[in-house]
Amino acid sequence: MKYMQTLTLKNGKEAVLRNGEAADGRAIYENFNATHAETDYLLSYPDENSYDPEQEAKFLDEKANSPNEIEIVAFVDGKVAGMAGIEAVGAKYKLKHRAEFGISILREYWGLGLGKALTNACIQCAREAGYAQLELNVVAGNKRAVSLYKGVGFEEFGRNPRGFNSRTSGFQELVYMRMEL
Repeated sequence: MKYMQTLTLKNGKEAVLRNGEAADGRAIYENFNATHAETDYLLSYPDENSYDPEQEAKFLDEKANSPNEIEIVAFVDGKVAGMAGIEAVGAKYKLKHRAEFGISILREYWGLGLGKALTNACIQCAREAGYAQLELNVVAGNKRAVSLYKGVGFEEFGRNPRGFNSRTSGFQELVYMRMEL
């Protein structure tokens, strides 16, 4: 899938949202580690990153050439500010109508509209790919993210009170959300 958009953030800076490319591998790798160190709401910790920059480059190339999956990278002043993507839940007939959504943004870019822009871009791409449902999991305590997802049309369909086991705060409740496309 291919995606490209330029927008103005709430702070007046321009953001470019586009497919990640193999050449972005090192920058994406570094951004992943930074975002995952800044918050306890993401799935993993930096020391659990299973990719190196070369593997990240390969992943980005695969997503850029996929007909139904994508990794969109947000650049502000040439710096990777965040990323979001959609990934098929499965290829089997009973699952191929579903995609998962994930997002991470550097803390310095929170509250500028980048999360909403990346989320809407992924919703658009999921529709274009032919998915019938987009899904995500979010830590219940991440009120800003829950509000964002509800605001763009995701609905809660369940909770797991022990969904994550945080190294710093113990068990975290996960909210399961979905959107019919």
